[in-house]
Amino acid sequence: MKKLVIFDLDGTLLNTIYDLGEACNYALRKMGYAQHPIPAYNYMVGNGVRKLMERAQPDADAPTITKLLQHFKEYYDEHCTDDTKPYKGIPELLDELTARGVAVAVASNKYQSATTKIIEHFFPNIPFVSVQGQQPNRPVKPDPSIVFTVLSQHPTPKSQVMYVGDSGVDMETARRACVTSVGVTWGFRPAAELRDAHADHVVSTPEEILKYLNDLF
Repeated sequence: MKKLVIFDLDGTLLNTIYDLGEACNYALRKMGYAQHPIPAYNYMVGNGVRKLMERAQPDADAPTITKLLQHFKEYYDEHCTDDTKPYKGIPELLDELTARGVAVAVASNKYQSATTKIIEHFFPNIPFVSVQGQQPNRPVKPDPSIVFTVLSQHPTPKSQVMYVGDSGVDMETARRACVTSVGVTWGFRPAAELRDAHADHVVSTPEEILKYLNDLF
């Protein structure tokens, strides 16, 4: 029986792509660069905000990337909940897990302050045991350190842990952490990416996750 479910944030719990894209386009405009259509950001996000800047403007040098990042945060800190919303069925899933006594946590490559703000805004009544975003002293996913941080705050045998995400990065994170992975198809990446990354399970609705709580691997 799984006792802890760790969720990715962007593309898993919340559809954040419009606000992420708008913030990145704001940064690009401020620096005089061409903007990208919002759907293009589906394939730029997932490895932290600095990597997003590098993908949005691949010919920029390191100091320029730093300036882009500053402009991004300037905008995103104020507008990160404008058009973001939970995916259908996610609030009900979190309520059901909590009712069953299953602990829930968040492990995101979004920087910590934004991760905390968004979770508190959209899920104020969910008792997350750990909410982890990107931190300067810890490598980003797929490095499994973020999962180990969650486990240090809520000790749980790895056989009783499930990691849920929408990308190959998430599936690789789970594999490196030696916990069960569940890939979701409603997020930013196609199901083929999840399967290519050897997801243990692939689901198309949040409620499907419940049926894997009893698996033992």
